Amino acid sequence: MQGATLAKLGVKDHRQQARPGPGPGDNVERRRRRARAARQGAEIAFEVAAAERLPFASDAFDVVVAITILCFVADPAPVFREIARVLCPGGRLVIGELGRWSYWAAARRIRAWCGSALWRRAKFRTQGELRSLAERAGLTVESVRGAIYYPRWRFAARLCAPWDSTLGRLTTAGAAFIAISASKPGHRR
Repeated sequence: MQGATLAKLGVKDHRQQARPGPGPGDNVERRRRRARAARQGAEIAFEVAAAERLPFASDAFDVVVAITILCFVADPAPVFREIARVLCPGGRLVIGELGRWSYWAAARRIRAWCGSALWRRAKFRTQGELRSLAERAGLTVESVRGAIYYPRWRFAARLCAPWDSTLGRLTTAGAAFIAISASKPGHRR
């Protein structure tokens, strides 16, 4: 999207969450991303903020991308409302989350039971929950897809990957990853 404004919401690297303040890799990663953006002729800025209180004006972004952040938010409704606020009319939200009823989410729940502080905080949601949250925030859900319907074993991946695209169009049950595309009503600027 040439000339579009994009917001990418994310969480700090899980290895840094146990330490307060910025981690040692933050500035290195930011410099690397700025250099790549400059080579492509794009402007890039980084802001650290809670997803429930984004430090941007209303109608500021054409696209908001949120990949695997909602599973770390206890109450995602304010996050969806805030995303809807910063999206311009006609703007698009793209969400990617681990599906609640997947092998991948189950593996992370086991890690939580075994003591992982990161995964103990995680809450995996269904496509119905994600769709409802987007709609309650005033967004129009345009598509929902599932992906990766097999465990993290090379043999299973080779065997099942050819069916992944077809399954993704039919259902999100069992999908490791749920992708939702939604838009804010109105006309693009």
